[in-house]
Amino acid sequence: MFVAATSRCFPDMSFDAALMQLADLEYSYIELMIHETWGHLKPSEVLADPEHALALCRQTHRLTVVAFSVDVEAPEPLYYQQFAACCKLAKAAKVVTMTIRASELGTPFNAEIERLREMVALGAAEGVRLGLLTEAGRMAQDPDTAAVLCDNVKGLGIALDPSHFVYGPMAGASYDPLIKYTYHVRLRDTSKNQFQVRIGQGEVEYGRLVTQLNKVHYDRALSVDIAPLPEADQLAEMRKLRLLLESLL
Repeated sequence: MFVAATSRCFPDMSFDAALMQLADLEYSYIELMIHETWGHLKPSEVLADPEHALALCRQTHRLTVVAFSVDVEAPEPLYYQQFAACCKLAKAAKVVTMTIRASELGTPFNAEIERLREMVALGAAEGVRLGLLTEAGRMAQDPDTAAVLCDNVKGLGIALDPSHFVYGPMAGASYDPLIKYTYHVRLRDTSKNQFQVRIGQGEVEYGRLVTQLNKVHYDRALSVDIAPLPEADQLAEMRKLRLLLESLL
């Protein structure tokens, strides 16, 4: 295992400035967020100009891109065209792990299975593994449902975000059944009353999580995903969580 950070930890900076800041904080690895609504890079841009997108992935100030997070918002068939372009970019950038979001609650289960199977097939064609993000308000918010989705879509894994099992509608739920499916992990600190709090003030059990991941020989990223808080020093928070996680590895 190793510690990484998402590119959205510094959302108000340019991509270049955010990378420089992460390098200054002694991060070595980055998860690049390719999101249409917010992202230093958007899926529509990847499809329109793949060479420019690849150039961005290679100009990373000594950081290694170890994962993509892709959120496409276009309607079909453009949806799958943009996603396929992101998979091709991942192959060119030598990125194996990609996080995707589940559909919103209320989506028919069979329709979600079909969508995920198509996405996994597109990823597999480029050597990319897809991890379904555990996220409140989406079909993967419940650990049991997330596990069933993985069982029904061969090759699909989980992008585990423990915060959603501390705060929100699934607070208190155990994510233990998802450990064996985990392809990627995202972390911050979270309390029962607030999705993100200062490091050390929440209830995320980092040590227990690392122990569980070791048992299944997880060897990928622990990706720090801290949004700026008005009352907190973002640089100090980023540094504290990196040092805490590294002390557990």
